[in-house]
Amino acid sequence: MVNRKELNPNASPQAAFGARLRSLREARGLRQDELGALMGYSGKHISAIETGRKTPSLPFSRATDVAFGLEGTGDTFERAWRELKHGALLEGFPEYVGYESRAVEIRLYEVGIVPGLLQTPEYASALAEEQIKRGAITPAQAHERVSLVAERQVVLARTPPPLILVVLDESCIRRPVGEPEVMREQLSRLLEFAERPNTALQVADFAMGARRPFDLPVTVATLPDRSLVFYAESAARGHVERDGRFITPILTDYHHMQKYALPQAQSLTMIDQVRKGTP
Repeated sequence: MVNRKELNPNASPQAAFGARLRSLREARGLRQDELGALMGYSGKHISAIETGRKTPSLPFSRATDVAFGLEGTGDTFERAWRELKHGALLEGFPEYVGYESRAVEIRLYEVGIVPGLLQTPEYASALAEEQIKRGAITPAQAHERVSLVAERQVVLARTPPPLILVVLDESCIRRPVGEPEVMREQLSRLLEFAERPNTALQVADFAMGARRPFDLPVTVATLPDRSLVFYAESAARGHVERDGRFITPILTDYHHMQKYALPQAQSLTMIDQVRKGTP
């Protein structure tokens, strides 16, 4: 083919996205304008994505998944887009964020820090600034992480909003992050979150001891088709699991933890006491 540009999928995540798009298109026997017509884009737009001259968008990625019947699989273009956009984040996390944005129910447990869905911008920035000081991330990566916190929280204002069940280890509310005012505002945000009709907030107090089933953060999201997605992470990587055989025991442990965590009323009293600096 005249003027056909050879693609190197190893050059960058964007190049890999474009090379895969071309490969699937040609495997279906489609010209660029034909695929564009299926997706609602021009053939020139398809060409620009394939050759890396244009960065794919989230709507484009989702339209690609529809065109190739990849929705609901583990290897979607939407997943590739999130990894492209949030390449500095833990492996697996960009994929999970895609599920989170569509979830109808989210159960999460966090240790040590307030989870991203509930963080104030100042709290998120304080965490990122400390990572910069340690040399763990660059200022650009810090900006990316703080921006993602705001992007994820759009789900809280969705109509209808998802049901969100949160259990926080007591360390989340007692570990100071940033200046005292940053922490006070963050604790106030937790109290406001708990007042929403679609939320529940409990504290797994230190007295729970060995009855606490998890040592690391855990999230289980329920998708519109009622399928479950489990996400967990260590210091080095994140992992997404969709096989119900492995998720059901996690869900059982989560319910066990809710049983022994402080009821919401007591949890909010504890949070308010910490916010006011009272024992």
